[in-house]
Amino acid sequence: MNILDLKGKNALVTGSSRGLGRQYAMDLARAGANVIIHDETETKSAEFSEAASGYQVAEEAASLGVKSAFIAADLADPVQVEQLVMQSIEFLGSIDILINNAGGDIGFKTPRPEPNDSLDISVEDIRSVVERNLLSTMYTCKFVGQHMRERGSGKIVNVGSIAGHVPVTSGVIYAAAKLGISHYTRSLAQQMRPYDVNVNCISPAPTYTARFSATRKVNNEEGLSKLQRIAQPEDMSKIVMFLCGPQADYLTGETIVCWK
Repeated sequence: MNILDLKGKNALVTGSSRGLGRQYAMDLARAGANVIIHDETETKSAEFSEAASGYQVAEEAASLGVKSAFIAADLADPVQVEQLVMQSIEFLGSIDILINNAGGDIGFKTPRPEPNDSLDISVEDIRSVVERNLLSTMYTCKFVGQHMRERGSGKIVNVGSIAGHVPVTSGVIYAAAKLGISHYTRSLAQQMRPYDVNVNCISPAPTYTARFSATRKVNNEEGLSKLQRIAQPEDMSKIVMFLCGPQADYLTGETIVCWK
């Protein structure tokens, strides 16, 4: 297999000032792609001390010899999503790759819904979780997809979660929203076939990020095989890079589920 070469490609990665999104964005830049760094605000990257700001992450990407800029937008607001897409196109000239990474089990007023089940969760928390996962993905795909349809090319990678493929008793709305992304991916891919736009999805396994490490307790994994351990960000990014690259040119409508 050839080393991934994305020179001349332009990418938008949502939620990319931190965590897995940052890994995806930096790996795209290492492959030669110009990249827009995005988050809800410029300081989100500092919550778990990953970077001083989204602008700093964009500078790190640019230091690899590509064009990069940071743009803030609340993806729960379709007006801001459209502005994000328009500003990205204005800066880069086009969007060849979209990675819909932003999301999370985010409560309306709290970091996570509490309670976080099917019945006792508040209506406000249901709305928050669905907006920040399923609806935000749909909004971004809508506006970027229109651009790619007009150009007759593009790669869209939506990010679901392993939680959407197993029964859960906590984070139920989050899991349902992430599974919804998988079916939406399949349907959008069918619509985009005539325009040579690939639409695929990855459902990551539990992965060490700064947020994960700060909010989860992991049992001792000594003696476990790689496929039994919590993933590292680069493990998930290798799959995403495959979906962004030429090896996946004839793959569309699929969800790669990373079981653990």
